[in-house]
Amino acid sequence: MTRMTAARAAVEILKREGVTDVFGVPGAAINPFYAALNASGGIHHTLARHVEGASHMAEGYTRTHPGNIGVCVGTSGPAGTDMITGLYSATGDSIPILCVTGQAPTAVIHKEDFQAVDIAAIAAPVTKMAVTVLEAAQVPGVFQKAFHLMRSGRPGPVLIDLPVDVQLTEIEFDPETYEPLSAYRPAATRAQIEKAMALLGESERPLIVAGGGVVNADACELLVEFAELTGIPVVPTLMGWGVLPDDHELHAGMVGLQTSHRYGNATFLESDFVLGIGNRWANRHTGRLDVYTAGRRFVHIDIEPTQIGRIFAPDYGIASDARAALELFVEAARDLKAAGRLPDRSAWAAAAQERKAALQRRTHYDDIPIKPQRVYEEMNKAFGPDTRYVSTIGLSQIAGAQLLHVYRPRHWINCGQAGPLGWTVPAALGVAKADPGALVVALSGDYDFQFMIEELAVGAQHKIPYVHVLVNNSYLGLIRQAQRAFDIDFQVSLEFENVNSPEVGAYGVDHVKVAEGLGCKAIRVTDPNELGAAFDRARKLAAEFRVPVVVEAILERVTNIAMSTVNDISDVTEFEQLATEPGHAPTAVRTLKV
Repeated sequence: MTRMTAARAAVEILKREGVTDVFGVPGAAINPFYAALNASGGIHHTLARHVEGASHMAEGYTRTHPGNIGVCVGTSGPAGTDMITGLYSATGDSIPILCVTGQAPTAVIHKEDFQAVDIAAIAAPVTKMAVTVLEAAQVPGVFQKAFHLMRSGRPGPVLIDLPVDVQLTEIEFDPETYEPLSAYRPAATRAQIEKAMALLGESERPLIVAGGGVVNADACELLVEFAELTGIPVVPTLMGWGVLPDDHELHAGMVGLQTSHRYGNATFLESDFVLGIGNRWANRHTGRLDVYTAGRRFVHIDIEPTQIGRIFAPDYGIASDARAALELFVEAARDLKAAGRLPDRSAWAAAAQERKAALQRRTHYDDIPIKPQRVYEEMNKAFGPDTRYVSTIGLSQIAGAQLLHVYRPRHWINCGQAGPLGWTVPAALGVAKADPGALVVALSGDYDFQFMIEELAVGAQHKIPYVHVLVNNSYLGLIRQAQRAFDIDFQVSLEFENVNSPEVGAYGVDHVKVAEGLGCKAIRVTDPNELGAAFDRARKLAAEFRVPVVVEAILERVTNIAMSTVNDISDVTEFEQLATEPGHAPTAVRTLKV
């Protein structure tokens, strides 16, 4: 047998589980693990500037390709607590990431030693497993179990805490015979699928709601095949955006209170049956449940059995991995088609496309300061269907989801359930690291951008290029808009006169200088007619210098983005002008039909 430190065994297991990249910040209590990383080779380490940033880099890395598992590493105490936000974000969106932390020596863990904290207890509510390993011989088994858990059932994160003495203890471990454990994923039966198909067959105006579980299961092609066989329009959730191209004839638009399309909500409200696959009926998708459920039946398929009925009781529920279910749905649909028993849904699908051509929002404005809608119009022109967009939360993300176009799975990479500000910069770096040949375009408002702006230096140091579109209104825009209900505008303005940069006026922070100071390139745009050229230049600068490039668009201070103020998808307030002629929405996927 081979003897090695427990830390070295952990690193060898990472390699055999397919890990090629980790993100982290070294420190005293995790240095034995770093020594093993260095000695073993084969795993590239990206040094973050903040440990929370490392956790979000791991998330972005995981979300980019099927099978990826991002790994974040930090020392004891505050490094672990810093990564809790990343673990919460990952668990909320069913994203597997592995967090490895150092810990004080076992003998002093409970003696208030320097940076000794019960991180396993802190992380337990936001992980599938959080454990402090007290016996070195258990390290291989704990890491093996971690990967098994992350891949099994509903995916999610794991935290492994390693006391420094445990890391240094030698154990017997043979990496050459190590084998990953097979993942467990529940699978639907043919009888269950046939019952769902029977319920579907009784409907006249059915929809498929496709969630992030379809993307996680790498089942998007199957979903499209099933939709095309049956002729049923598809509503992607925000986490499922990209399951089929935006311009597909069965793409019905997104539904919800905020990140939704006018035509998506209108079509949903006309439906009488909904087949939900890999979705969780998030509250900003459903709004008031009495409105959302009235007049329609539901079948819900989710990999986690306890998700069935969590938000509302469906007419029928199936606990299944999305891929396993869709394989049977396709099989059943083919059989029905061969028997001539599939209903003709063409008129219903055509009606959804008619709404898509009629119910549009205006994007074309020539105003100075720039109206945000024009930024997304120019992004549609400048960035093609292979672009990987990354965003987290705020009016920038909401407007982006309403107005941008996505054509591929995993090309809208968004933090959904948690929505932490600051997520976008590090997540974009993780995405760009996972797919170095891709055009990665991040989208932030100024406050999200400022939260973890230091991570731009990571991109400069490690030569990780991407384009970051920064829409700056010097406001906490979404909170300002929410405060309208309280008739206040309180502590949400970021306005101040920058004594060092009078040219930015009341917009305060000089993001161009900050980005350049962190080793990146930056362009400020004040005229909407210059946005296209700026985006083109940004792509060229990123390719030439291999660093992040920020394009800052100076927006009008106040723009209210369409959303419901009464938690009702049938009552969305359109604060801005609607498109009334084709020139108002020149990049819409359907030419406006007046």
